[in-house]
Amino acid sequence: MTSKPTAAQHLLDLARLRRVRDRIDREYAQPLDVEALARGAHISAGHLSREFRLAYGESPYSYLMTRRIERAMALLRRGDLSVTEVCFAVGCSSLGTFSTRFTELVGVPPSVYRRQAASGTAGMPPCLAKQVTRPIRNREAPAPTPHLA
Repeated sequence: MTSKPTAAQHLLDLARLRRVRDRIDREYAQPLDVEALARGAHISAGHLSREFRLAYGESPYSYLMTRRIERAMALLRRGDLSVTEVCFAVGCSSLGTFSTRFTELVGVPPSVYRRQAASGTAGMPPCLAKQVTRPIRNREAPAPTPHLA
């Protein structure tokens, strides 16, 4: 028999998930995986994945990769690092996985983005360039609609 969590427990769970998300935001360049994040939150990896997806609309791994790609975009816009150097600087250990995920989120491979970004954001303040070039991702899952019985 399962019981519905109380409002207080729900708030505690959301705070725990926010700490996990904040850790990903801070430590995106470190070797993070769902198991390590779950251990830090004192919950199972499966439970973390399910609850994170419910709260934010994507898995912890997907959120981590999106954060890494956002940072990679900024580094590629600078133009002083190669794609391989950027890949490792943002915490990816596989150039192939990095390139595939980058292309999925941004729409072009990192090498093409690097060439285009130099001319596309020339003269634009960095804070504005970041907003204009941010990859599209699902920010937070929509609030569940109440079921009327």
